[in-house]
Amino acid sequence: QVHLVESGGGLVQTGGSLRVSCVFSGGTFSTNGVGWFRQAPGKAREFVAAISYSGGSTYYADSVKGRFTISRDNAKSTAYLQMNSLKPEDTAIYYCAADPNVPKLRYDLGRIVSWGQGTQVTVSS
Repeated sequence: QVHLVESGGGLVQTGGSLRVSCVFSGGTFSTNGVGWFRQAPGKAREFVAAISYSGGSTYYADSVKGRFTISRDNAKSTAYLQMNSLKPEDTAIYYCAADPNVPKLRYDLGRIVSWGQGTQVTVSS
């Protein structure tokens, strides 16, 4: 059974940077795409970024394009989300998910089965 653990969240000022990590276990990391999602209080969970098995393809929500970078290290079974130029509206719990079907990560999060527990990111103004 796939298990995902996020870490690296915290409190940062507007304009600052954070890198969150997602460690994968219980399966074959290199055959899964990875997605990052976030959920702010009172709002639905939303797609942030996704990366293909090899890391050769990446996808971003318009709201984070140019500021966030998703990456992965298959040797470490770990995915990352580097977040720069953070804004107060980026405040949320950040979750990672894994699925062999990368389009599912991008467009159908309701059908994703493997989720981490989340890590809180707070951006102060």
